[in-house]
Amino acid sequence: MKKQLAFVLGGGGARGALQVGALQALLESGLVPDLLVGTSIGAVNASFMALNGFTLHSLEKLAGVWQETAGANLLPDNYLWLSVRALFGRPSTYPAQRLRNFYIAHGLDPGLQFKDIRDMRLILVATDLNHGRPVLFGQSPEDSILEGVLASTALPPWVSPLKKDGRLLLDGGTVSTLPIEPALSAGATEIVALDLTDFRDVLVREDGFGPFVGKLIYTVEQRQKDLELALAAARGIPVTHIHLQADDPVPLWNFQHTETLITRGYELVLQAIQERPRSAPRSRWWFFRRPRSNPSTTGPNR
Repeated sequence: MKKQLAFVLGGGGARGALQVGALQALLESGLVPDLLVGTSIGAVNASFMALNGFTLHSLEKLAGVWQETAGANLLPDNYLWLSVRALFGRPSTYPAQRLRNFYIAHGLDPGLQFKDIRDMRLILVATDLNHGRPVLFGQSPEDSILEGVLASTALPPWVSPLKKDGRLLLDGGTVSTLPIEPALSAGATEIVALDLTDFRDVLVREDGFGPFVGKLIYTVEQRQKDLELALAAARGIPVTHIHLQADDPVPLWNFQHTETLITRGYELVLQAIQERPRSAPRSRWWFFRRPRSNPSTTGPNR
């Protein structure tokens, strides 16, 4: 079977900046994917790289886009008020429109289809609430990339589920916060999974409805990851699971730490490379044994 290296980019809102630095470290180590699979903010990063090419120049452009998020107020911090509006049947459409305009302004033209992508494949994961299953945008060449990104990032209370062809589409993290299984279904033979989940601030709190809901979400997401990792192992597909976390927890709506997170993501992947076990099976780390001869940079793009 032809080797298909997949980068799996998980969801995590503002923590997605960690993936920018992580992707640069992987590229400088000589690693270019055949397949990009993204959920939520991972779908945004994956789409940008698929459309612009997996190069250091594209990563520099992506870092610049992330710098703009600090002043764009993409996910307003008044999420409790937005939740109340949604409960009373009056959800705000402003955050959704703001996100859509931001995507289009940075190159995600509404007319772009998955067949317009060259050199690699792209899969974006959303959730269909009407049928209780994942939806994989990119399986059809005629799928709209913008529609896939909007569906994968439809995260209440900021963005209401999208209605499309009898489906009610929601953020892909609901069914696969770290989309390893979708990568397997797309034919991946090696996977690097960049995990953004971070529940440290929730797990240390004991009382209240908020911590209860947070721990419930944590349990569901952790179980999803365990099952998808077990499925990859059962199929003999090596997965390099890299957990990207900042020194301190970063809420998914707080885009004020971009530069620090990019640097942190870069450092964590370099650390993963350096600390790889010498006894690991060769297939698990084959991609870290082909360093670039003359990398054009020695640190994360900012």
